[in-house]
Amino acid sequence: MKIRDVMSKDVQVARPNDTIQEVAARMAAGDFGFIPVADGENLVGAVTDRDITVRAVATGAAPTARVVEFLSRDALVVRADDDLKVALDLMSSRQVRRLPVVDKDGRLVGVVSLGDLSTRVKEKYAGEALEEISRPS
Repeated sequence: MKIRDVMSKDVQVARPNDTIQEVAARMAAGDFGFIPVADGENLVGAVTDRDITVRAVATGAAPTARVVEFLSRDALVVRADDDLKVALDLMSSRQVRRLPVVDKDGRLVGVVSLGDLSTRVKEKYAGEALEEISRPS
């Protein structure tokens, strides 16, 4: 099974010049803690609720600060045509729960989460991945 078969396609995307307050409000309204940041169709990075809290709020950033200042650049990505195991292995090794999904041309086409994968792979693999992701680094 391929990542495109389980990924979320209806993805909220932030733009580099969005403010951290705007992005945080969208996260709160949508009840999610991760949002890819794209300039057009090109992925620039990703920002999490933790990034906003630790990198922005904790350092005294104004609510009007641009999200581009606090995002994780070089976001880990998987391709839509990768096997599910590729995403699980990457999530485990890098201790992340969500990954942007890109097409063969590098355009953002979705997001895959550990939850998406856990419904489609053997329980053993999802459990092992969660254990690795949750392990203190």
